[in-house]
Amino acid sequence: MRVRVAAVVLSLGLAMSLTACGNQSHSAPVTSKSKKAVVDAVNPRVAAPVKPDPRVGAVFFGGTELHACTGSVLHSAAGNLVLTAAHCLAPGVPSSFVPGFAREATPADVWTVDALYLDPQWITAQDPRADYAIARVSRPDGGSVEAAVGSAFSLGAAPARGSRVSVIGYPAGVGGTPIGCRNKTGIAAGGYPSLPCEGMANGTSGAPWISGSSVVGLIGGLHGGGCAENLSYSPPFDQRISDLLARAEADGPGDVPPGGYNDEC
Repeated sequence: MRVRVAAVVLSLGLAMSLTACGNQSHSAPVTSKSKKAVVDAVNPRVAAPVKPDPRVGAVFFGGTELHACTGSVLHSAAGNLVLTAAHCLAPGVPSSFVPGFAREATPADVWTVDALYLDPQWITAQDPRADYAIARVSRPDGGSVEAAVGSAFSLGAAPARGSRVSVIGYPAGVGGTPIGCRNKTGIAAGGYPSLPCEGMANGTSGAPWISGSSVVGLIGGLHGGGCAENLSYSPPFDQRISDLLARAEADGPGDVPPGGYNDEC
C-alpha cells in the first residue's frame, strides 16, 4: 500500500507513525514499497514529475510538515469537500490539505479538515471496497476550497476495463512536487479497478483517477492501493460513494475513523 497514518504518539510533542505494506514503524520513516513482479500489468507506464494541478493536493498530518497521502477537491454545493483514501486516516490525528502543493505552503494555502465522512462498511469492517473518505475543510480566511482553486472534480463511476485515466499523487515526505501517470485501466479479482503504472510511490494513497473533469477512482481499495509500486488499485466507485457524498453535502456530524488497519501485504 501507499503509506497510511497508523498512530499518534504524544511525548513532548506530536510524533507520527506510518505503515507501509503492513510493516509497523514507530519512528516515522517513509519506507519503500516492495517492487514485487506484477504478472497482470499490461502496457505499463512510468510515473514522472508533473505540473501541480490546483484541484489535487497533499494531505498533511499532526500539524507537521509531513505529507503522507493525496487528496482532490470534490465538487459540492458549498465547495468545501476533499476526497482521499479512508486508510490514510487514524483516530485522533488532525489533518489538513494543501491544494496544488509545490515544495512549500503559506498559512493561507492550508485547509483544515473539520469533519470526515466514511462509509459504514469501512467503519465497522474496514471493507476495502469502501476505502474512500470525504473531508469537509475550511481556513481562517473563509471562503471555499473549490472557489480558491477555481474548479473541482465531479464524482464519476468506476471506469470500465480499457478506460484511459490519469493519476496525480504526492510521494510522502516534506516538500516535493507531484508525480503522474496515464494508462488504461483493468479489472482485478473482486471487481477492483486496476492501473498499471510503475513508480506510484508511498504517499500517493488517495491520488485521484481522473477522466475528463471527473474523479472515477483513487489509489486505495485492494491492499490499500496495491502492494507493489507498478500496479495500483481503486475501490469501485458506485452508489455507496454517491450516498457518502450526499451525506457530506448535508453538513452533518462526521465520523471517527477506525484504527488498526492491516493491508495484508
